[in-house]
Amino acid sequence: MVFVSRKVIEGKARYYLEKSVRLSDGRVKKFSAYLKGYEPKSGLKGLDSYEAALNAKARAEMLKHAADFYTKSGLFNAEAIKRLEEAKLAYNELRKKISRKQLQDVIDRFTINFTYESNAIEGNSLTLKDVAIVLQEKKAIEGKDLREIYEALNTREAMRLIFSNKLRITEHDTIKLHKILVQNTGVAFGYKKLPNFLLGRNIETTPPEKAEAEMRELVKWYHENEKMHPLERAAIFHGRFEGVHPFEDGNGRVGRLLINMMLMSHGYPPLIIRKTHRTAYLDCLEAFDKGYSDKLKRFLIDKYKTTYKKFFEVYARYLK
Repeated sequence: MVFVSRKVIEGKARYYLEKSVRLSDGRVKKFSAYLKGYEPKSGLKGLDSYEAALNAKARAEMLKHAADFYTKSGLFNAEAIKRLEEAKLAYNELRKKISRKQLQDVIDRFTINFTYESNAIEGNSLTLKDVAIVLQEKKAIEGKDLREIYEALNTREAMRLIFSNKLRITEHDTIKLHKILVQNTGVAFGYKKLPNFLLGRNIETTPPEKAEAEMRELVKWYHENEKMHPLERAAIFHGRFEGVHPFEDGNGRVGRLLINMMLMSHGYPPLIIRKTHRTAYLDCLEAFDKGYSDKLKRFLIDKYKTTYKKFFEVYARYLK
């Protein structure tokens, strides 16, 4: 958001168009442009060219700063980071420029699709239309398992908290997220009491007696690597989390919500992994288990870009 500021220099009033932005390291930087011949009564009228130039300057600085700030790696080189940042900047401009109702409509559309896809990956039989009816009209679907309906309602509540930025990457909030997801489904919340085994993946998950310690260590790792790009950090966290498999049930759904918590807490748009990509997704996790993390990173980069184009860019292009 731009604003006009007034400064008195050598007894004369001078006016500047200003804009403040938050950089990747959390610092706020101000950009300004001198408004020659500006009259206060004009407000922001006639300042479009100044605003465009100021926005372009701030945008270029934010892209450069992100590319300089985050640790580089093979898939997350400077140019790749800038492309990810471009979607972030456009997403945040969208959130600022549309009305509260319009924003809620965008969030609702995303939430319905995320809920359907994430739950379907785990075998939930509700169709996209079913999920829309359950979440928008709060109606049960005849012939559908009540547990599946609660899974949809619970995921909507979890996404509401995430969009509201009310959860953090902590051991406490991860358990809270799990509790929200499994309420009224017959699944005990909290760390597993018995071993769990993953069909289709040749990996031994963390034994129950070590799950709490492994999760504490994973959360610690997350907060110690703040200079790693949020999407790369989310990918590694997700692969490790799914290997620990800390809960009796709901680990996949919690894990995918945590990806979006990590992205959105840093201002990035959320992503969706579709049920049609389930096999590719599990292949990426299996590769991660064997020590090859790039496959999962590349997969999430693709889902980030695809989700942005389908759910947010379609609106953003009308605001230019």
